[in-house]
Amino acid sequence: MMVSPALRCLSSPPFLFFCCLLLLQLPFCRSIYCDEDDCYDLLGVSQSANASEIKKAYYKLSLKYHPDKNPDPESRKLFVKIANAYEILKDEATREQYDYAIAHPEEVFYNTARYYHAYYGHKTDPRAVLVGLLLVVSALQYLNQWSRYTQAVTMVKKTPAYKNRLKALELERSGGVTNKKKGLKQIDKKVEEKLSNELELHIQGAEKPSLWNLIGVQFVLLPYTLGKLLIWRSCWFWRYQIKKLPYSWDDACYLTRSCLKITSDAWRNIDESTKSNLVQKRLWVKRNMESYVAEMRKESKPLHLKDHLLILIRTMDLDLLTVELGSTQLILCRDHCRIRNIYTASIVGACWVSNLTI
Repeated sequence: MMVSPALRCLSSPPFLFFCCLLLLQLPFCRSIYCDEDDCYDLLGVSQSANASEIKKAYYKLSLKYHPDKNPDPESRKLFVKIANAYEILKDEATREQYDYAIAHPEEVFYNTARYYHAYYGHKTDPRAVLVGLLLVVSALQYLNQWSRYTQAVTMVKKTPAYKNRLKALELERSGGVTNKKKGLKQIDKKVEEKLSNELELHIQGAEKPSLWNLIGVQFVLLPYTLGKLLIWRSCWFWRYQIKKLPYSWDDACYLTRSCLKITSDAWRNIDESTKSNLVQKRLWVKRNMESYVAEMRKESKPLHLKDHLLILIRTMDLDLLTVELGSTQLILCRDHCRIRNIYTASIVGACWVSNLTI
């Protein structure tokens, strides 16, 4: 006898386990309101009772079971349940939720969510929630930045450029005298650690974490940032739109790198002659930008990604460029290129190290 796939699925152990779990959760819908009791039974009224009848029943029971009227410990416990049932049924919203939970006990998660929202939602201060959220997000952001930074530093320390700079620094500290047994091939780990602390790595794309860059701090400084931006925009409009003054060098550089979509850190790494040449082209004028793009396309030749990056290193006078593309880590120096695979899900982007000498 052949069993249909649907029947086979319904009789599978995971499905049966889920059904049993759901059946065990059904009484929970009512228990979140009045424990194991029925709120209506505790007050001695029917589910169709109106607000006046519920109020009268509560006052009648309170005269009998209130701790001031009845010192019996069991009466005290019963009165707590009666008071809780009255709090639920006297409010139309919570009573409607309770009635819905009784009528639809299978909707466990929905009924539970409505209960906690009704009882704790209005008691939660939105400001406290916002502060807590900013703290959590900032902590995660800091940990992520620190992980990326340490990973990038470890990666850079394995490159020949860094090792050569370390050896040169050791020679400088020792006055050119080296250990003949070790030579330049091996550096004592303690000496290497001491020299590494003297080398300063500036890595763009995986910078050392800073508290000023955290979302929480940026949110606190948002009024100051917006005010500063408004003043800058106003001065720009007055200076160049109203008075028609010529652009200053800094503002011309800002317009140029904005047109070329170059970051401020990358712009600082460009030599002054190249900067001056680009600024003189007045690329913020649409016609000049179109001419520049056409000229670059005409002069450009099909190159591989590695060739483009090597040209970028020479143009920006960098000693090392490290790029992560998916699971491939590309490490380029001025005179060679090396590729090795790594296992990481994060994309660091472009890491610029501008103070290493090969």
